[in-house]
Amino acid sequence: MVFEQFYLGCLAHASYLIGSEGVAAIVDPQRDVEIYLTAAAEHGLRIEHIIETHLHADFVSGHHELAAKTGAAIWLGAGSGATFPHRDAHDGDTIALGGCRLEFLQTPGHTPESVSVVVWDGNERVSVLTGDTLFIGDVGRPDLTENHTPQELAGMLYDSLHRKLLALPDGVAVYPAHGAGSMCGRNISSDRASTIGRERASNYALREMPRERFVEIMTQDLPPRPEYFRHDVDVNRHGAPALDSLPPLPPLTKVPAAAVLVDTRPATVYASGHVAGSLQIGLGGQFAAWAGALIGLDRDVVLIAEDQAEEARLRLARVGIDRVIGYLDPAAGLPLIPTKQIEVQELRERQHDFCIVDVRRKPEWDAGHIEGARHLPLDNLRECAATLDRSRPIAVHCKGGYRSMIACSLLESAGFEQVFNILGGYDAWIGT
Repeated sequence: MVFEQFYLGCLAHASYLIGSEGVAAIVDPQRDVEIYLTAAAEHGLRIEHIIETHLHADFVSGHHELAAKTGAAIWLGAGSGATFPHRDAHDGDTIALGGCRLEFLQTPGHTPESVSVVVWDGNERVSVLTGDTLFIGDVGRPDLTENHTPQELAGMLYDSLHRKLLALPDGVAVYPAHGAGSMCGRNISSDRASTIGRERASNYALREMPRERFVEIMTQDLPPRPEYFRHDVDVNRHGAPALDSLPPLPPLTKVPAAAVLVDTRPATVYASGHVAGSLQIGLGGQFAAWAGALIGLDRDVVLIAEDQAEEARLRLARVGIDRVIGYLDPAAGLPLIPTKQIEVQELRERQHDFCIVDVRRKPEWDAGHIEGARHLPLDNLRECAATLDRSRPIAVHCKGGYRSMIACSLLESAGFEQVFNILGGYDAWIGT
């Protein structure tokens, strides 16, 4: 049996190829599908099945394009409402792949149509692909559909976990659709795989507790739901257009008034000089996810990306941002302004002069924070910025510096004039 995981760090997204005796299935494909065609060819496999564990909200799937290129059948959990030709997966349905087979388990909770896929090698259950139902160290959030309340979905999730997934042997390997940083969970581990036994013993959401208590925990303190999630679900329900249908990316000499200018260069380069009003989201981190959350999908985008404009454009397309109208050379002659930065030691000596803003997520804040800091997560910083005192210097930090520079660019574009990025972030603070 061939089993390969493809991990896309920019979206903390995992997809899979499973094959045997010349036949393969792809599970939860990303939008750019050439990697699966290449991998299948290298293994001498023909892609005959494409499986979606659910209608994804945080990225645009490549199922439609991959099916067009291979003639493969697309499988979705029953009740998905997908408008393209597909097969509904029910409990116990199987797909034969040479010497192995895939068995569907309906595991609603993250979404109503969610399924998990048990991989059998001969007569042994060796692994389970859990989609967004069970993560490593966490479970899927239950608030991404309009047709059920979070409480209803959380109850379904409890049943799916305890009646379906925890009924599997402890040695069965667990392969989810996302890792650390995904907005589909709250505190997912950076590990790429686990086992049912390990999750049973260590995952906070799988502790013994009444169903009512689980529902309460799962529906408390949910992070904001990015607006682009709803759009991506709709795109995935209908099937995204092929990437090669997007128009060429032209060079520009100025930014149209209604467009958002996204500077994808590293934070240190951006800080030394950037176009006023630009939004900094570095390609070195979870670029696409933050772009989707902060830009949305209904605006024209112009990139500053040095020699990586096409890569940035591809990453944006993975979350459904297709309105990239061109790129701007950072040396095009436009006036540049810097972003101030401050060392942790200097900040300690002058701490009373600053309003310190922590833009990390709540679990990070709860685990430890700077005394006296304001907690304004990056997800909703734009909405909360009005609560900040414009007359006082603002020092911004995250864990290491990626999100804090994004936050600085947001505050600067909102008219704040005394914004400082804390070099090294909270890691530097606790390390000195």
